[in-house]
Amino acid sequence: MSCKNILQSCRLYGIVDLGYVSPSAVSATTCALIDGGVRVIQLRAKGVELSVVESLAREMQKICRERHAVFVLNDYPQLAADIQADAVHVGQDGGPLEEVRRIVGADVLVGRSTHGLEQVRQAREEGADYIGFGPLFPTGTKPGRPAIGLSDIALAQEIAGDMPMFCIGGVNGATLSEVQAAGARRVVIVSWLLQQADISAAAAGIIRQLGEK
Repeated sequence: MSCKNILQSCRLYGIVDLGYVSPSAVSATTCALIDGGVRVIQLRAKGVELSVVESLAREMQKICRERHAVFVLNDYPQLAADIQADAVHVGQDGGPLEEVRRIVGADVLVGRSTHGLEQVRQAREEGADYIGFGPLFPTGTKPGRPAIGLSDIALAQEIAGDMPMFCIGGVNGATLSEVQAAGARRVVIVSWLLQQADISAAAAGIIRQLGEK
């Protein structure tokens, strides 16, 4: 299955965030997520030396390739191109997607963070392969960023059309039902999932709730 097809079928997007996972645990955490059924996994390494990011990215890319998952590098389009990552994810400060695509090439998927309806429209017009939409709730993963709430999820989903939209920010085992009721089809879960005693079992339970085939 192609990376684009995996992305389309994915309901739970996992992030190995170095704010919650030590570098030495990156491989084990990646494997645990895949064991639980997660097929799209991002490395987020804010404020980490680039050489360390590259080493961990190569490590995760290898695991994901061997186990038929999509590896996403957060930020660093040039590094994503250098290591032939499956995808790169950029924020609103990541520049025009046209420039990101020029750097990474046509075969690398490009995701964009969005925080409101106009940004969803913009991402669709720019040809993003997928978007994150949030943060829905206040979250320690993005301290200081105001929550956007649940009221725009259904409309954002309508604007996104067939572009996969993953709701993010404070989504967890307790809030997922509420997020789904507001119209979310796909979610990103970060801190809650990474802090579970059994990451694989927790991921599998979320995937079942989301109805991924």
